[in-house]
Amino acid sequence: MASKIISIDQYLTEGCGRCKLFQTPKCKVHHWSEELRLLRSIILQTGLTEELKWSMPCYTLNGKNILMLAAFKDYCSLSFFKGSLLKDELSLLISPGENSNTVRQFRFTDSKQIIKIKKVILQYIQESIAIEQSGVKIIATKSEKEIIPELQEAFDQNPKLETAFYKLTPGRQRGYLIYFSDAKQSATRASRIQKYVAKILAGQGFHD
Repeated sequence: MASKIISIDQYLTEGCGRCKLFQTPKCKVHHWSEELRLLRSIILQTGLTEELKWSMPCYTLNGKNILMLAAFKDYCSLSFFKGSLLKDELSLLISPGENSNTVRQFRFTDSKQIIKIKKVILQYIQESIAIEQSGVKIIATKSEKEIIPELQEAFDQNPKLETAFYKLTPGRQRGYLIYFSDAKQSATRASRIQKYVAKILAGQGFHD
């Protein structure tokens, strides 16, 4: 049974609490503990407000989401909510999915990678802050506006799921999005998504 966590420190020491691996060495957060702590120390230099959202470290400016840390099976990430507006002249950022028009992320598999581009990471964060302060908004598709972090994580872990989801009719996509996002707890949202993976891969809608 997944458990709700209440702080970033708890996230780093016990895990995200979104699955049965919570408080076990197998939790993905523990795979990238050093990297996540290093990224956190860099982010906290920028003056952003640290919050816990969707059971993950989120960093905000005047209540607006700027970036987020996350742990996956093969990497940990630092994601920018308005990443598509960043210049990224070094082409370091990755789109989390082929249909993601807004979020961009750094992906790391070793703390040395982070140390090597620490100054660049700080520059990208400062640019993200400037973008938010400017008031620039991204015009996103209706479905993208409603993609919740738990579903994006499922897409990241299973690209075939993402491809199958976007092959569904807009109405079927919307049906799933409403059902998944309606749950109040992150663990419940993640559980709902996993329950319907097979149907999505089979090209079926929520009510099929």
